Amino acid sequence: VQLQASGGGLVQAGGSLRLSCAASGRTFGGYTMGWFRQRAGKEREFVAAINWSGGSTLYADSVKGRFTISRRNAKNTVYLQMNSLKPEDTALYYCATKSTLFSELSRSTSSYDYWGQGTQVTVSS
Repeated sequence: VQLQASGGGLVQAGGSLRLSCAASGRTFGGYTMGWFRQRAGKEREFVAAINWSGGSTLYADSVKGRFTISRRNAKNTVYLQMNSLKPEDTALYYCATKSTLFSELSRSTSSYDYWGQGTQVTVSS
């Protein structure tokens, strides 16, 4: 399974970005997808997750109401729409997926089996 994240960049505080993660190497539908981030000097942390159908989502408290995760199974792609960005959102953002079909949403990095390479998001104040 290969995951390719894109869409990162430099944006001013209050701005927006949309990240994309394209998956290949297996059927996309049926698998939970997640977004995580790692700030400088910090551990990787959960941002958002979406279930196999897109009907259920989960967010970190720090991004709830500002970020939206979605997926288009026909395009093998998961998205993270990020609005009202803050300097503390600056991080390397990773997408991830599980190896088990129809699995539950999870905030834990250890429950995800495949990871993309990350895309940098920098928010200036």
